[in-house]
Amino acid sequence: MTAYKSDFLRLLEERGQIHQISDPVALDQLASEGIVTAYIGYDLTAPSLHVGHMANIMMLRRLQQTGHKPIVLMGGGTTKIGDPSFRDTQRPLLDDAQIAANKQSIKTVFQQFMGFGDGPTDAIMVDNAEWLDRLEYVPFLREIGRHFSVNRMLSFDSVKNRLEQEQPFSFLEFNYMILQAYDFLELNRRYGCRLQMGGSDQWGNIVNGIELSRRVDGAGVFALTCPLITTASGAKMGKTAGGAVWLNADMASPYVFWQYWRNTEDADVVRFLKLFTDLPLPEIERLGALDGAEINEAKKVLATEATALVHGRAAAEEAEATARKTFEEGALADTLPTVEVEASALAAGLGVLTAFAEIAKLVASNGEARRQVKGGGLRVNDKPVTDERATLTNGDLTPEGVVKLSLGRKKHVLLRPKA
Repeated sequence: MTAYKSDFLRLLEERGQIHQISDPVALDQLASEGIVTAYIGYDLTAPSLHVGHMANIMMLRRLQQTGHKPIVLMGGGTTKIGDPSFRDTQRPLLDDAQIAANKQSIKTVFQQFMGFGDGPTDAIMVDNAEWLDRLEYVPFLREIGRHFSVNRMLSFDSVKNRLEQEQPFSFLEFNYMILQAYDFLELNRRYGCRLQMGGSDQWGNIVNGIELSRRVDGAGVFALTCPLITTASGAKMGKTAGGAVWLNADMASPYVFWQYWRNTEDADVVRFLKLFTDLPLPEIERLGALDGAEINEAKKVLATEATALVHGRAAAEEAEATARKTFEEGALADTLPTVEVEASALAAGLGVLTAFAEIAKLVASNGEARRQVKGGGLRVNDKPVTDERATLTNGDLTPEGVVKLSLGRKKHVLLRPKA
């Protein structure tokens, strides 16, 4: 491990959150001498961020924990273009109303991770639409565009991969990296921001901002990226059979969120405890030393601590209690995720595949539901589904007035007829 002087880089190093730093010696010196202002940008492509964003949100949290100032940059301007990085196709373009709605929905999650205010180390939230929407095209090309080499832009992996696959790459998308670089320049001018952070896939875009700031203003700014987090089996963080694991409670309940972390692979427990909790390292080492079935206790701690960061301690403990009641005591917990279904659908007979895939979203498709039926993975009211043509009716309602759908032993949804 590198012997950093600053609390900030030392903490990130201990937690496994450093992938690359543009000038580690100079940044370490800067962070050890005073307050560093740093930012991470978030485009507003959905109403919620997902678990895959947690690694870099935790970087902002660590920044503030060690006495520095975070900027959360909402991409109200850049979302109108869409980040093309490592995508096979162009993102769907959203209108202004949808972008504004997504921003309102996303912004609340950050208040769980850091303190906002007017103090020297309080976090602030800004929107790049504030300056990007006001740009005049020809003056922008003359002042900013002339500093970018098309030859170099074409050499970036995020661009080269798309071209090699002979997929369309629009002029609109090509401008994204210029606007992201301009964000860094603008934040340095407005707030004295010296550091941009992000995932390792953003390295090229961040370096563009460093070079632009140096050429235009002579500013010395820095880049710091965290590793892209995958599971031990190589799966992308936050993706499940049912889709993304969202951070907003109205898109993924605290119970669903808790269960996601409870299902962590054994080999990932220590790494994830370091990345996604504030537990002291000695406690993480103790939990990591647990063996055999005892490792499940470490997973429960991970689930509760990660859920508490996003949804609060009370919601995390309720999710843990729900899991205990459901799995260890065999009871039907009324705090399990619940989806309402039209009463007429049950009266007429609701196809079991439709119930699992389209209503409860426990599986991604009807085809996946069929495969789970063949493998004995689906249960209705704790009884295996053996016929993919089966239907759910009012006769399947429990005394509590619900139908319990289960995928394996750990994922459950209650279907409740609408009143």
